[in-house]
Amino acid sequence: MDVATDLEQLKYPIGRWDRNATLDASGVAAAIDTLDAAPRRLRAAVAGLSDEQLDTPYRPGGWTVRQLVHHVPDSHINAYVRTRWALTEDRPAIKTYEEHLWAELPDARGAAVEPSLALLAALHQRWVLLLRALGEAELDRPYLHPEMGAMPVRRMLSMYDWHSRHHEAHVTSLRARQGW
Repeated sequence: MDVATDLEQLKYPIGRWDRNATLDASGVAAAIDTLDAAPRRLRAAVAGLSDEQLDTPYRPGGWTVRQLVHHVPDSHINAYVRTRWALTEDRPAIKTYEEHLWAELPDARGAAVEPSLALLAALHQRWVLLLRALGEAELDRPYLHPEMGAMPVRRMLSMYDWHSRHHEAHVTSLRARQGW
């Protein structure tokens, strides 16, 4: 394998998200199940890691495990709010955020991971409760993303199913490579 292939594998250990993905009813249910399990799975992925290990980048030039753990609830809070906007407004335009800058803020660079793991658990408990109550018409309600266009809730679910597994795999693959 060449360096570019190795870096691609480190960046995307489960592959890239398919921007054209859309979910049928069984796919929606599976994505919601992933979101339900994601906080427990991320907690298990980082269990027992020392501060030194948490401060290890998951790949060359990448975030540390600590930054990654703080990033997941940051991202999923935005997704939760976007879900609620899509369900209560007519095609609301959403704002993106500079995730790379958020990851450089002092709390993301140095805070204990427990508050973010607890936040993720509480957030997903609430988000999953909402998502499981949605019908087909509600799943088709979109918000407008400035770069990706109309994003129906069901397509957003495919992204956050992937996102949850993607970042968990960053941690578990690093642990495997390092023998942790």
